[in-house]
Amino acid sequence: MAEAVTAGGDPDVSERQLNEQAAEIFRECAGILQHQAANPFRVNAYVRAANVLDSLQDDVRELLDREGIDGLVKLPGIGKGLAAAIDEIARTGRLSQLDRLRGEASPETLFQTLPGVGRKLAEDIHETLHVDTLEALENAAHDGSLLTVPGIGERRAAAIRAGLAATLGRGQPRRSRHGPVPSVRLLLAIDARYRKQAATGELPKIAPKRFNPEGKAWLPILHAEREGWHFTALFSNTARAHEFGRTDDWVVIYFYDDDHREGQCTVVTETHGPRQGERVVRGRENE
Repeated sequence: MAEAVTAGGDPDVSERQLNEQAAEIFRECAGILQHQAANPFRVNAYVRAANVLDSLQDDVRELLDREGIDGLVKLPGIGKGLAAAIDEIARTGRLSQLDRLRGEASPETLFQTLPGVGRKLAEDIHETLHVDTLEALENAAHDGSLLTVPGIGERRAAAIRAGLAATLGRGQPRRSRHGPVPSVRLLLAIDARYRKQAATGELPKIAPKRFNPEGKAWLPILHAEREGWHFTALFSNTARAHEFGRTDDWVVIYFYDDDHREGQCTVVTETHGPRQGERVVRGRENE
């Protein structure tokens, strides 16, 4: 293991790389959140974490390798969520939260965080399976449907399953596949607030990279906190939303709680059946 950087010494770039990269990402998150009128406490948390990382003389990657996320939580100003964010940056070189804030989030980008999944394969997975989250991809990896994606055989499917297990297990412990999630009532309330404020022009807007050749800031974004949950809501900008003309109907809601159990859902207008015309949380229509 590389020798830790000492005070007054010349820090080795490789040792400082994760510290500097994470601090830079956190400061960008803080700047965007401030511009988007997010909770000042959330903005300041990113700034404090960036300052802590800058002040460290040792390589935070060594601490992560040695003690895991629990070791990062021992650092001042680094809670469970920010520790998990540092771990994600260490594994993937990026932070999905920053992608969302920039308007760059997409299923394809998310799937590329898995080892061995490049841009073309990520696109093929999304186009073939119509899945948008790692949890949905994990289900497909275990029920056999992943094998219907061109270029994926048993060996590659096994590698993707292993990558998903690592990401949804150690890699992202804040994801809650089986734990508490916001109630449908609460999610529909956030959806209603988002669509109302988007319609009246009250929300800040971002310029998504996808399907936006003119670089126009057209996509409203909402940050909100209710009942112990933190929410970010925005209209879906996926290929399927554009294909079906639902970019002003489908609302993607990202959420996490104070323990940083994290997830996402999509709220849509039901188009058939007894609930036709009603707003429903996809996958939780019967709740």
